[in-house]
Amino acid sequence: MKSFPSASEDSEFASRVLKVNHAGENGAVNIYAGQIFFARITAPGMVAELAEFKSHEEGHRAIFWAELLRRNRPRCRSYWLCGIGGFTLGLVTGLFGRKAIAATTVAVERVVLRHLEHQLELLQGKDEAAVKAIESIVAEERQHHDQSASHITVGQFLPRVLSPVVSASTEAVIWVGMRA
Repeated sequence: MKSFPSASEDSEFASRVLKVNHAGENGAVNIYAGQIFFARITAPGMVAELAEFKSHEEGHRAIFWAELLRRNRPRCRSYWLCGIGGFTLGLVTGLFGRKAIAATTVAVERVVLRHLEHQLELLQGKDEAAVKAIESIVAEERQHHDQSASHITVGQFLPRVLSPVVSASTEAVIWVGMRA
């Protein structure tokens, strides 16, 4: 006989998702900060776009933090790791310029959007506050993906090499965060 999760198990799962999303947004803020650092030299035409994306991610981080505070939950243990890893990834890809920057955003956002959509499916009807927080960021995350994808031509070397590495790293960080 299959047992259904209790309300407290649903709430615990939602809180864990929000903690990981909050840490992930910290990583995203720092990816853009690192990219902006070098993009001033390697891709000056992208700096305004990156600054806009960073601003969005700061807002997303604040949304998840507010919901965690409301629930009296701490940050995810991977919060600072996501920040340091994100900044490092941003610096490296920023150094390589426009194509690397765009490929990184596309790869990260593809993974993030898939996870957000899955989270919404799992939480619908179980935790409306978590659903509302997640839904509030999806459109901007999709904008980041689509706008960055417009900078890439299919089959380019750098995106072809970076995409699987960045995607796998993003998946790994989410996996670790959900188990931390």
